[in-house]
Amino acid sequence: MAALPLSWSFTTTTTSAPFVTRPSRMLIDAKRSDRFQVSCEQNQTGSTRSDEISHGKFDRRNVLLGMGGLFSAANLVSASSTFATPLEAPDFTKCSKGTNLNTGQPLDVDCCPPVTTEIIDYKLPPVTKMRFRPAAHLATKEYVAKYEKAVELMKALPADDPRNFMQQANVHCAYCNLTYDQVGDSDLKIQVHNSWHFYPWHRWYLYFYERILGKLIDDPTFGLPFWNWDNPKGMVMPAMFVNTSSSLFNARRNQIHLPPAATDLAYFGTQSVDTTQIISNNLTVMYNEMVRNVQTLEDFYGAKYNTGTQPDPGPGTVERGSHTALHVWVGEATSTGEDMGNFYSAGREPLFFSHHTNVDRLWTIWRDLRGSKAKDFVDSDWLNASYLFYDENAQLVRVKVADTLDNIKMGYEFQKVDTPWLKSRPVARAKKSKIASTTAAPSVDSIFPVKLDKVVKVLVPRPKKSRSKKDKENEEELLVIEGIEVDTAIFVKFDVFVNDEDDDPNTLDKAEYAGCFSLVPHKNSILSKTKIRLGLSELLEDLDVEDDENILVSLVPKAGGDNVTIGGIKIIYSS
Repeated sequence: MAALPLSWSFTTTTTSAPFVTRPSRMLIDAKRSDRFQVSCEQNQTGSTRSDEISHGKFDRRNVLLGMGGLFSAANLVSASSTFATPLEAPDFTKCSKGTNLNTGQPLDVDCCPPVTTEIIDYKLPPVTKMRFRPAAHLATKEYVAKYEKAVELMKALPADDPRNFMQQANVHCAYCNLTYDQVGDSDLKIQVHNSWHFYPWHRWYLYFYERILGKLIDDPTFGLPFWNWDNPKGMVMPAMFVNTSSSLFNARRNQIHLPPAATDLAYFGTQSVDTTQIISNNLTVMYNEMVRNVQTLEDFYGAKYNTGTQPDPGPGTVERGSHTALHVWVGEATSTGEDMGNFYSAGREPLFFSHHTNVDRLWTIWRDLRGSKAKDFVDSDWLNASYLFYDENAQLVRVKVADTLDNIKMGYEFQKVDTPWLKSRPVARAKKSKIASTTAAPSVDSIFPVKLDKVVKVLVPRPKKSRSKKDKENEEELLVIEGIEVDTAIFVKFDVFVNDEDDDPNTLDKAEYAGCFSLVPHKNSILSKTKIRLGLSELLEDLDVEDDENILVSLVPKAGGDNVTIGGIKIIYSS
């Protein structure tokens, strides 16, 4: 393939992109403390959420209605869309490796993709043949041979072909290593992790990667294998990736974790428990991430992140837990964790794509589990968010989140396998514990902010107690750990326990384990301030302490605690 031009201007072919007026800078600049912030948060009924509205933060519709009568109630819907700020696809011409945003030092990695003179708005093609994604540990020899050949051909493409394996790896690097400016705000970067972009962006990424491979081997039914690490039968590195003569092999892996080592979904840099405990922990981790902690959309998808706001507003359960753990578990046992264990190089690891295919599968499973409940955000800021990818024909295309909500409409399906974590609801080690009333731990208003260089125990008041079944159906009780300040260049992880009396940080298969926060390291780093939300309603039922006025929360640093500061902890109620 001939080299693509390096200097050019975009010619955009638009088929269905809606007209959206860019909002005022005053309204979108979240970094200036002397200007108010506009909130567009709504609950599933369309009413404004009030669970986390703070001083100086107003709902956008209230602002519109109060602007001297400029906007009538009849114009509210159109006015609201005018002020929408969905994340826009970046300008590839402004991609630069630049300098580390945290240290100011030059970056030694260039993720910038090839450029072309035309972008088209992508439309999902009609599905004539469904692509089939098998479980990696169940794949046939014929399938493995086909997959190896496809990746071999991808690696053999010219270096400047955007479908080349390294160019595909650079796609992840560019979107995840703070390479692009937000459109219209050069002071802020694009980061598709740790927010509600995590699932849709990676779904599109896998979609085109899969289609490129299928075209190279002339097989329209080819689908990527998923690493079934949420099932004990798949909790080992898949054999197809371990053959040293295969195109799927990568030498930059932690050699201790080659088969038959059990994958650790709570990995923090070391494994100090036996295989039986790891598997039991894993099932509890999956239950928490897929059932207990995800009664609200934000808790599964991650926090809202639009143009004009800082990256890393808050990851969802799977992203900050099992997803991160396996990135680091696979990567080299070094401080930077290449390839899989660092965002900039993760796409260079063939196993990455099977790892994320399973994450994509879990998204489908979670939506199915919700049944008649609202399955996705209805916010235009999410649905109209856009990204750029190269398709199987090396055409640069613009895609939207709205087209990712049904994998069947995208033309692929997953092999059906058991989900044993659905039956792994953990039990309490100590029911009706009195530890919250007898502890000498400080209260929340006396210790924050606090550095997490040791275990931190704190007594957290519950604004509501003895809630009825209807109350719990209408509102989830959530533990919010906020103001989590970290240097994103460093792997960090801490676990959260509630009313935990045995204080064994490596035993997670108990109701007292509430969840975790962890972060895959970045090559290009920032000092990030983020938050997590952990579901309490079911946990407090299992502990039988729903009448208690306080709970004892333990924050247990597992990795990088010296690099973590916690700003505060509180309990809220959210529908």
